[in-house]
Amino acid sequence: MLKGMTAVVTGGSRGIGRAIVERLCREGVDVVFNYSTSEDAAADVVRVVQSDGGNARAVCLDLEKPEAPEQLMETAEAHLGGLDILVNNAAVAHSPVPLAQTEAEVFDSVMAINTKSVFLTMRYAARQMRDGGRIVNISTMNTVRPVPGIGPYVASKGAIEQLTAVAARELGPRGITVNAVSPGATDTEMLRGANPPETLRAVAGMTPLGRLGEASDVAAVVAFLAGPEGRWITGQNLRVTGGLA
Repeated sequence: MLKGMTAVVTGGSRGIGRAIVERLCREGVDVVFNYSTSEDAAADVVRVVQSDGGNARAVCLDLEKPEAPEQLMETAEAHLGGLDILVNNAAVAHSPVPLAQTEAEVFDSVMAINTKSVFLTMRYAARQMRDGGRIVNISTMNTVRPVPGIGPYVASKGAIEQLTAVAARELGPRGITVNAVSPGATDTEMLRGANPPETLRAVAGMTPLGRLGEASDVAAVVAFLAGPEGRWITGQNLRVTGGLA
């Protein structure tokens, strides 16, 4: 159990982020998470958590805006009274487009949300997080199994894997662990919206465990890294793919 600890989760209203918020709250963590558009979804997360005896607070902030990541961290620290856990989950993935046709504005948007916001929240945590804290950055298996058309997305996630490795060495003397988690094909609204059913069936068939991942599968690994059992793991990228990668 992680009772009494505090956490910030970015992009916590849907999919993997929601599963992480709910899992941490069940473990006794007080959580602040952000959302950018889905107020109803965020409110539902808070309702579910509170009905289960947990404590979560939703903050509406668009992490593409340069000031938003630090605003989220400041708001969370003020509300929680300190910071023990940071989970960078928020990300955007545009429709696949060949590199030759990718607009520079798309690249800038993806990097702002997927990479710069992670840099800014980690920088804040490096200054303010309590000793012995935990940072977990959500990446993707596509950094080792890239596919055509997602160049900006893969670049953005590869960058946070390198930030993870550097921060693990910098923050280790304070007992702060820093790790990445790279999900495979995970059954979320985003995945189903981007892929036809036959593709999802094919991917499940390629996975040694014979199914798509669930958001709760990823959340369980994040909770492990955030807890006492993860104290000797840092600078790692755990691929949560059911064996697909």
